[in-house]
Amino acid sequence: MLPIVFHPAYEAALPEGHRFPMRKYGRLAEILAERGLAPDGFVTPEPADAALLSGAHDPAYVEAVLTGQVPRAVERAIGLPVTESVVARSRASSGGTLCAARLALKHGLAGSTAGGSHHARRAGGAGFCVFNDVAVASLALKREGRIRRALIVDLDVHQGDGTADCLAREPDLFTLSIHCERNYPIDKVPGDLDIGLPDGLGDAEYLAVLAARLPPLVEGFSPDLIFFNAGVDPHRDDRLGRLDLTDDGLLARDRFVVGLAKSKKVPLCSVVGGGYGSDVDAIAARHALVFEAMAGLA
Repeated sequence: MLPIVFHPAYEAALPEGHRFPMRKYGRLAEILAERGLAPDGFVTPEPADAALLSGAHDPAYVEAVLTGQVPRAVERAIGLPVTESVVARSRASSGGTLCAARLALKHGLAGSTAGGSHHARRAGGAGFCVFNDVAVASLALKREGRIRRALIVDLDVHQGDGTADCLAREPDLFTLSIHCERNYPIDKVPGDLDIGLPDGLGDAEYLAVLAARLPPLVEGFSPDLIFFNAGVDPHRDDRLGRLDLTDDGLLARDRFVVGLAKSKKVPLCSVVGGGYGSDVDAIAARHALVFEAMAGLA
C-alpha cells in the first residue's frame, strides 16, 4: 500500500477568476481515488501549528500569517489573499508534508497531494507560497532525531529559492534544484546545487541531465530521506513553464527519481509542486503521475 496524504483544507477558497488553479488539489484526490490508488482512503494530517512553522520561518512572520496581519506588500508577493481559508490550507499543507515524510520513513514511499511551496523564504512568502512545507518538515525531522541527512530533489520548473533560504545554514539538508534558468524568481537564492536549464528543453535532454546528476549525488550524500518536489510545470503546455516536457517525459522523470530511491533503499516523500493553467483536469492528471510511479514500484 502507498500511503497518500490529503486534507480537505488543501483546496482553499479564492476569489472568482483567480489565476491560481486551486481546484487541482481536490481534483487530484478524486483522480487518485478513481484510479484505485487510495483503496482505504487518504491519511489526514494534523495542520502545522505556530511552533512547528517557526522552526523554518521567522516567528514574527508566522504570527502575522496566523493572526491575519500580513503586510499588503507581502500578500502581493505571495499572490494569494491571506484569508482564513488560505491560512488553513498553508497549515494543512505543511502538516501534510511532515505526515507524508514520517510515513515514508516507515513504509519507504509516501506522498502528499499538496506541498512543494518552495518560494516561501524564512521571513516571508512569495510565488503562491505562504509556508515552506519541505523546509518545515525536514527541519522538524532533524530536530526530532528521525533523520540526520535529507536530500531535497526539486524538479519544479522554478528555482527553489525559498527552500535554499530556509535551509541555508543546514549542510545536512541538501537542496538540488533543476529548473528553467530564465524563469521566476529573478532574484534566485543559491542552493547547494542549482542546475539552470535553457528554454525549450525536451524530454530526452531533460532526462539526460537528471540521469547524469542525480545518481552520483544520492550515492555521495547518502541521505536518510529524499523529499521529491514533482512539480509538473516543466510540461510544454504549462502556463508558467518554459520547458517542453510531455506527459510521457514527466512520467519517465518520476519513475527515474522514485526508482533510484528504491534501488538505493532511501525513503522518499513526494510533494506535488507547481502546475498552472486553465485545464484543471489535465494539470491534476499530471500531478497523479508521481503517485502512479510510486505505486508501480512500491
